[in-house]
Amino acid sequence: MQKVIVGLFCGFLLLGLFGITYDEHVTIPVTDATFPVTLPHKPVIRYGVPIDNHLVVENTIRPNQFLSDVWREFNVPARLISELATLPRSVFDVRKVAPDKKYTFICSADSLRTPKAFIYEPNPVDYIVFKFDESLWVDVCQREVQVVEKEISGVIETTLFHTIAQLGISYELTNKFVDIFAWQVDFQRLQRGDEFKLIYEELQVEGQPIAIRKISGIYFNHFGNTYYAIPFDQGEGLDYFDERGNSLRKALLKYPIEFTRISSRYSGNRFHPVLKINRPHLGTDFAAPTGTPIRSVGDGIVEEAGYTANNGNYVKIRHNSTYTTQYLHMSKIASGIQRGARVKQAQWIGNVGSTGLATGPHLCYRFWKNGRQVDALKVELPPSKPVLAANREQFDEVKTKVMIRLQAIPSASQVILASAL
Repeated sequence: MQKVIVGLFCGFLLLGLFGITYDEHVTIPVTDATFPVTLPHKPVIRYGVPIDNHLVVENTIRPNQFLSDVWREFNVPARLISELATLPRSVFDVRKVAPDKKYTFICSADSLRTPKAFIYEPNPVDYIVFKFDESLWVDVCQREVQVVEKEISGVIETTLFHTIAQLGISYELTNKFVDIFAWQVDFQRLQRGDEFKLIYEELQVEGQPIAIRKISGIYFNHFGNTYYAIPFDQGEGLDYFDERGNSLRKALLKYPIEFTRISSRYSGNRFHPVLKINRPHLGTDFAAPTGTPIRSVGDGIVEEAGYTANNGNYVKIRHNSTYTTQYLHMSKIASGIQRGARVKQAQWIGNVGSTGLATGPHLCYRFWKNGRQVDALKVELPPSKPVLAANREQFDEVKTKVMIRLQAIPSASQVILASAL
């Protein structure tokens, strides 16, 4: 036994001299026997809270559920629940707790289930940690956001959305792409073989994509015509231009909802699905699920917001002395959207529905130019200002770099051909 003690002592002495450390169980051979040496256990931490020997429950907020309701379910003392209402809104606004948002409850694993901490995650970046003690402690935290630049190319086989789905591209990126080229390309009439290349920046948290930061360049070949989108800031925010320096942006967005299927176009004579008669259809119908957000296509002032038997819930917006737009059959009009209210381009004004004379959920979008209704998808709108002469040299440098990078991205059609050989 004496040899065993001396052997262990010398072994630890050598470990100390050479700075060798171990985090796990270590087995040191001594003569014919082995003895496990256990070092202190490293605690498991989540959200800055130790969870060893604790119960961790993950769930989401239910519709019409208040935070106080959730806490009562987990036996949080009433005195701590009452402190919720005293929190400054700059720290946490209990009114903004939303359904389907994730929460995590940490409590003791014994029969008492003593609550230790509650974590609410309103989005992938932010999370709020509530710690339960003699009083309520609140930490507002953020995860690290990384910017990852990506390149991708694709060939249209059937529809843009089908191709996008095959490539695993997010709908957010698709809609940004469509918004940039909306007035140059009819995305409802793409043809097989149309090709695109994209350079974009993706925001990631813990390796998972959460949003698109910006598109850094686009090449698009449609019906044999080549289009480029070059990002450039003239001092008023990022805008997109073609290779000649002309702005791709118009005064108004082309689509009042994120890109989707057109179920009925502007027509002077259409069979009405409800009235069962032929009559003019002076709008464009966008098929979309109930609840899909509707956006104002431009800055303006709300002229009308209300309900009629034919239009259902609707909003009408005057953008300037020339252009007015109208949005029909809403399931809901957004809060604050009323006569006289000012709205900004792309602002949420309501949700798709089927109120009024409608057989299913869709948005009927109407457009006036100089007081006369016209086809919203064919109207000629003035473009935004081109690259200024003073910025031309700088723009040309940016353009050259972007176009070289886009040309270097392997063509999707070449990749498909090579894989087939």
